[in-house]
Parts: sequence; structure tokens; C-alpha cells
Amino acid sequence: MAARTTLVTGGTGTLGRLVVDRLRADGHDVRVLSRHAAPPYAVDLREGTGLDEALAGVDTVVHCASSPRGGDEEAARHLLDASRRAGVRHLVYISIVGVDRVPYSYYRSKFAVEKMIEESGIGFSVLRATQFHELVLQVLRALAKLPVVFVPAGLSDQPVDASEVAARLAGIAGGEPAGRVPDVGGPEVLGFAELARAYLRAGGRRRPVVGVPLTGRTYRAFRDGGHLAPEHAVGAVTFEQFLCRSAGD
Repeated sequence: MAARTTLVTGGTGTLGRLVVDRLRADGHDVRVLSRHAAPPYAVDLREGTGLDEALAGVDTVVHCASSPRGGDEEAARHLLDASRRAGVRHLVYISIVGVDRVPYSYYRSKFAVEKMIEESGIGFSVLRATQFHELVLQVLRALAKLPVVFVPAGLSDQPVDASEVAARLAGIAGGEPAGRVPDVGGPEVLGFAELARAYLRAGGRRRPVVGVPLTGRTYRAFRDGGHLAPEHAVGAVTFEQFLCRSAGD
């Protein structure tokens, strides 16, 4: 059987590059689409130019490109239009747990893209994941720059390893369109104070960690666990294991 041609948007990012590696290991003919890819796949989805050439002959699209700075809906519109013209059979989208429960602008945009994909007429699969270890680490690095580490009081997270999400996406891409598939979450739900202390321990630092109560609808939704999926704690790599691995890189 001929290799399936799969295009990965955002294929040079934290998740996308791992998805590319897994797909190639599974025998897919992979095209990497990103603003930083080599021609002819150096495409800015927000502009959409070059998509028809990049999608010619593609069977499956794994849509990993995303930005909290905005533009996801415009990018998805261009990708979906070009995918329909190219006759793409299966579009796989990575979303975030809680996009339908947390009134955060980025989450609302991701949820809107989910709806666009569902209504596109293209066979699709949508996977929601909890936050990656890398994002939690980035937040903690910023918070730990002060002599006292201030964290949002009452807030927990369920970080998941990006490689585990990549493996799930690659498996979905190799199958038939399945609609909304079960969420994937990290193995532990931990308070931000616990995460901060784990980060400090990993760096051999001692510093006070103080919870600060915040206000607003978005904070309340996060505090109430709208972004968590404890019933889907299928990940195996803990945050502390990730920190140990990162220290050795």
C-alpha cells in the first residue's frame, strides 16, 4: 500500500515536530507546513497563500498551528477552504481541555475553530489535551524571577507530556475520521503551589511560595477546574519527571 501523504501545520513547534517524527516512524509521507519551513511549505496560514500547492495530493491534515496572540480562526478558514479544494479526506485538530468551559479569549478561539471544522464537510477528528509541561515550566520560570514566588491561589493544573499527545495524534491521523475523541490529560492534578515547589526543588533553590487570590470569570473557571480532565488522566510522565529530563537536556 502506498504511503499516506500527511501534512502537519505548525510542524516545527513543540508539539508539531514530535507529531512529524511519529508519523514518519509510522510510514507516512509527511509535509511540514509552517512559516519557518523550507519552500514550498513555508506558508503563513493567516494569509493562506501557497496552501493549494502545499495540499496537492494530501490525504490527511494534522492541524497543530496555533497562537494565543490571535489569528487562529482566520488561519483555520484558509486551511479548510484549501483542504476542501484539495479533496483532503481527514483533518485532525488538537484543541485544549476546557475550551467550552473557560471564558478565556484564546480558548474561545480554539472552540470556534472546533465548530468550523465540525461544519466544514471534511472528515475530522478533534483531540483535546490539558496543558503541556513546557507551558507550565514557562509560567513558573516567569513567576520565580522574584525573591517570593507568587502563584494564583486555589488554581491547579494537569500538565501532560507533549510526546504522549503527539503519539495519540499520530495514531488518530493513521485511522478514520472519528469526530470528537476522548480527551488526554496528564497523570496528576497539582496545585500551582505544588508545581512551583517542584520547580524550585529541581533547580536546587529555596524560596517562599505565596498564593494570591485573583478575581474575574476566567480565573473562577480555571479555579473550578474547567481546564482539567481527571477522568482522562492517561498520561504517564509526571511534571517532576519532565523537570528531571529537561535538566539533563
